[in-house]
Amino acid sequence: MSYEAGRGELDPQVESVLEMVNSIDFALSDYPPEEARDMMERMAEMSTADPVDVDDVREETTGEGDGVGVRVYEPEDAPATVVFFHGGGFVVGSLETHDSLCRLLADRSGLRVVSVDYRLAPEHPFPSAVEDAYEATKWAANRYDGAVGVAGDSAGGTLSAVVSLIARDRGMPDVDHQTLLYPATAYDEPMPSRSENASGYFLEASDMMWFASLYVGSDIHARNPYAFPLRASDHTDLPRAHVVTAGYDPLRDEGAEYARVLDEAGNDVTHTHYPSLVHGFLNMEGLVDRAYDAVDEVADETRDALV
Repeated sequence: MSYEAGRGELDPQVESVLEMVNSIDFALSDYPPEEARDMMERMAEMSTADPVDVDDVREETTGEGDGVGVRVYEPEDAPATVVFFHGGGFVVGSLETHDSLCRLLADRSGLRVVSVDYRLAPEHPFPSAVEDAYEATKWAANRYDGAVGVAGDSAGGTLSAVVSLIARDRGMPDVDHQTLLYPATAYDEPMPSRSENASGYFLEASDMMWFASLYVGSDIHARNPYAFPLRASDHTDLPRAHVVTAGYDPLRDEGAEYARVLDEAGNDVTHTHYPSLVHGFLNMEGLVDRAYDAVDEVADETRDALV
C-alpha cells in the first residue's frame, strides 16, 4: 500500500471558503483562548449544514462528581458505539462545533456516537485531555453492549490514536477500531506538508505552534507517546485503523506516516487521501460537497469494523 500524499488541484468550493477566510486575515493564535473558542464556534455555525435528526440525543456524565461530560447520539437499535473526540488543537472546539458531524456519523452509520467534552488547555494542559478521553472510552465500553471504536478529527484524531495505545498497554477496554481524521501525530518533526501548507489553507503554522505550546508546555511532555503517538516505540497489536488525510493540510504528512507505521507494524489499515481538500473539511459540509463523500466513507468503514 502506498502512503504518498501530495496535493492536487484545489477543490473550487474549498477555494471559495479560503478566499472568505483569508480576506478576514486572522489567526486563532492572535487571540486569548476564550476569544479563540468563541471564534471557532462562529466559524462552525457558518460552515456546517442544518443538523440531521437522530432518534435520541442526550447529555450524560461518565461518573459522579468529576465525571466527563458526553453527548450521546443514538439511532434506534444501534449495534455498536463510536467514542468521538472533537478537534481544535486541544485548546478550542467543543461538543457544539462538532454536533453536525456527530449527527451525520450516527445517522449514516447507524451507530451510537458518544461525543466527549474533554478538558481544554491552557487551563487543563496535557495529560488532562488524554485522561478524559480514556475515561470516556472505558465508560462507554462498560455502559453499552457491542463493539467500541474511537474516532476524532485533528487533535481528536490524536486522542483516538493515543486511547488505542493506552487501551493496548493497559489491556482495557477493548477498542476494535480507530478513525483518525487528519490527526496530529508528531510534535516538531520536519515534514514537507508543514512548510508547503504553512499559511493560507485554514490551519496555520502559527496556530499549530500556539496549540502545542499551550497543550504540552515543555519538550519533555512533547516527547511522550501519549501526547504525540508517532513517538511510541511499539505500534503493534493496535485496533484496525482508518486514516484520512488532505492535500492542503500541514498535518498531511504525519497522518500518512502514522498510517504507514501502523501498517508496517502489522495492523489492518485503510488510508484515504483527499488531495484537493484542506484540514477540517469534514466540518465544512455546509459549504463543501466532498465532505459528504468522506462522511459516508467513514461511516461505512466504521460500521464494517464494528458490526
